[in-house]
Amino acid sequence: MKLFGLPAMTTNRRALLRGLALAASGAVAPAFADDFAGFVQGLWPRAQAAGVSRETFEAAVAELAPEPGVLAKPKAQAEFTISIPAYLAGTVTNGRVSRGQSVAAELAGPLSRATARHGVPAEIIVAILGVESNFGTATGGADALKVLATLAWKGHRAETFIEEFVDALTMLEKGYATRAQLRGSWAGAMGQPQFMPSAYLKYAESDNGAGAPDIWRSHADSIASIANFLAKSGWVAGVPAVCEVRLPENFDYAAFDLDFPRWRALGVTRADGAALPASGAASLYLPAGASGPAFLISDNFEVIRQYNTSDAYAMSVALLAERIAGRDIPLAPWPRVAPLSTADVKAMQQALTQRGFYRGTIDGKLGRSSRNSVHAFQLAEGIQPADGFATKEVLAKLRGR
Repeated sequence: MKLFGLPAMTTNRRALLRGLALAASGAVAPAFADDFAGFVQGLWPRAQAAGVSRETFEAAVAELAPEPGVLAKPKAQAEFTISIPAYLAGTVTNGRVSRGQSVAAELAGPLSRATARHGVPAEIIVAILGVESNFGTATGGADALKVLATLAWKGHRAETFIEEFVDALTMLEKGYATRAQLRGSWAGAMGQPQFMPSAYLKYAESDNGAGAPDIWRSHADSIASIANFLAKSGWVAGVPAVCEVRLPENFDYAAFDLDFPRWRALGVTRADGAALPASGAASLYLPAGASGPAFLISDNFEVIRQYNTSDAYAMSVALLAERIAGRDIPLAPWPRVAPLSTADVKAMQQALTQRGFYRGTIDGKLGRSSRNSVHAFQLAEGIQPADGFATKEVLAKLRGR
């Protein structure tokens, strides 16, 4: 049988032709809202432009099916929705500290080489390995290509996942991984460092400098890759990511962003009695408000946030690293704090925007921009302590109650 003078087409072939036409019009995703196979085939021009061969593409997507369970996963990650003390209680545990110290001793060789090449302390690398994959033991078993294609098809950040899907195909094209190796988390992050395909292409590094980095089975390559990621993200050697500090009596909380010498001049001291760093920018950070531990966070804290944009995540890595290195932190106890709901945070961000204090995204995530906006509002209203801590009381004030 022929259709319009052409041989009868298979379902995939018809999907491909529809996909090519719609890809050219920029309407791939909406057009294939209910046609996964067509959507995937419609990504061929993007893959081709990235240097992926037709053979690699067809082999990779053969019998590819959507992963419906992925779409049921919550969009809000835990590190954005619970209080930082509660998050830290689950991530910086005595067991994880002990295991991290053992891993640091077992992998002293590759850690030493990574630190020498990139200037990143061994304890920071080990802490990321611990938080990301329980020191390489929990890397995820989901089919990363299937996950990425599903999220590209119907996820809430479709364009991002289309790019990641194409980058995964590039990994296959270049021989960096086999199809069977592309396994990871429900979000497509892979291996011991939990790299997305784009991160692998930018930052993955072999410990011995030979061959494709194996972030799935090689601790040494995973360590080198994490260190390279942090170094290329701006890590400054010799500067701690966090310092727990004590604030002087009657501290007025007017300043949040100074440098270490100016903090010292204001009477701020390290909680453990050691000297503050001689130079470098530092921000005052009170994750549980003025009644909890106080920290100065450096630019390296922001580098850790390049791995995951959550303050809770960066704090967990920084404090776990300090504990792995044998430094007891924090010395001050955590108070009980009630986290705001995502809806409350969005309402706060909207109110701060209306009052001219916030210019960020209304996303329900408490980060540095939101914290600084709360601080500015507190200063403007004469609220003390102006600690930048988002509470229901601050929200009520913003609402004029």
